[in-house]
Amino acid sequence: MGTLVYSTIGSLDGYVNDARGAFDWAEPPDDLVGSINDVLEGVDTYVYGRRMYEVMHVWETDPDFDGPGLSPETARFSRGWRAAEKVVFSATLAEPVTARTRIERAYGAGAVRAVVDATDGAVTIEGPTLAAHALRDGLVDEVHRYVAPVLVGGGTPVFPADVRLDLELVEQRRFDRGFALLRYAVR
Repeated sequence: MGTLVYSTIGSLDGYVNDARGAFDWAEPPDDLVGSINDVLEGVDTYVYGRRMYEVMHVWETDPDFDGPGLSPETARFSRGWRAAEKVVFSATLAEPVTARTRIERAYGAGAVRAVVDATDGAVTIEGPTLAAHALRDGLVDEVHRYVAPVLVGGGTPVFPADVRLDLELVEQRRFDRGFALLRYAVR
């Protein structure tokens, strides 16, 4: 049985994007990308909603994300992302545009639990909308909150307003440019 991890980069005031939908302020420094890579080596599957998948699939579909211009850690991330399984919950996405990807037409706690139970490794659920469902359903085992040193004043919240979780801090780290990781186990 695997572990379900909600992993996200967000602003200090708790948003994954700003009021315009932009998240250019969240570009992680290379030492943070290296730390993420270390964690992702244990990830067997990424679980996405359609919007997050559309943001992330560039790691396989855009030639700029597979070339000599990438830093070693960014290239390592790209290779790892391509090698992992992806499950996309979407009623509207016709077909996946990446390899090792399947579409589930409707979110269901049982469907997510089946993905997690099918592996001994970690499964990440990414994107605040899909993660909100898993948080409400009590499926998330860990929260990896990467904090960008910026206040954006509004946008899409990292966490839903109607969920209470008791968490235990199991790791905290600082990175270049003021980024930080707060890793929690859900109690």
